[in-house]
Amino acid sequence: MKKQMLMVSLAIWAVGVCAEKKEAEMEKAVFAAGCFWGVESIYQQMDGVIETTVGYIGGRTENPTYKEICYKDTGHAEAVEIVYDPSTVSYETLLDIFWRAHDPTTRNRQGPDVGSQYRSAIFYTSPGQKAAAEKVMVEAQKKWKRPIVTEIYPAAIFYPAEDYHQDYFFKKGIKKSCHFLRD
Repeated sequence: MKKQMLMVSLAIWAVGVCAEKKEAEMEKAVFAAGCFWGVESIYQQMDGVIETTVGYIGGRTENPTYKEICYKDTGHAEAVEIVYDPSTVSYETLLDIFWRAHDPTTRNRQGPDVGSQYRSAIFYTSPGQKAAAEKVMVEAQKKWKRPIVTEIYPAAIFYPAEDYHQDYFFKKGIKKSCHFLRD
């Protein structure tokens, strides 16, 4: 009986260690490319993307609300925080989707959405992400006639948006995103 209990305890411990190791192997990416609902829906469909959270980043206000970022000068952008498995999808692939999912040449605007909360920005979490973002931006510029105005900043505190914004398209049964991927 003691041997069985020890074996069960060891098995539970091993599962916990494996889960912690797997979680430690995940990485985060944070992108702002206009309305966060559409950006989130694109990344949710990708292999290797484990989790997405929409929220606010890059501003001055602590714990901002959607109403505040829309009607006050908080400095925050609508963004998507992506937890991904780098053994399945690379950061460069996520960047490729970022550049294709919005117009990085319009300042503080995406389509009909206007305001600094809709700006184009990459919030890097490591020096490697910063270098990759800068490199890929040079390549992306070749596809645009106007200059890219995307901001590249170190990631600051990411504030998750209110619950009703999370998985918005899925909850509403919306099949078509307001964002589309360009070639």
